[in-house]
Amino acid sequence: MNKKINTANKKIYDEILELKKNLLNFSFQKYSGQLEKTSQIKETRRKIAKLKFDMSKNNGDKNA
Repeated sequence: MNKKINTANKKIYDEILELKKNLLNFSFQKYSGQLEKTSQIKETRRKIAKLKFDMSKNNGDKNA
């Protein structure tokens, strides 16, 4: 059962890293004036928060 949790957390962790890279790119685009939909930044932050919550829920953390 631990291996299932670890593989699930690994997938979530990889997705969080990818979203953080996107967030960095969005901020660069915003400040250079190339980002058309600034709401993407907020949506990406929310996705990261949801994934972190799911990851802590999988770990069984009480104070995540």
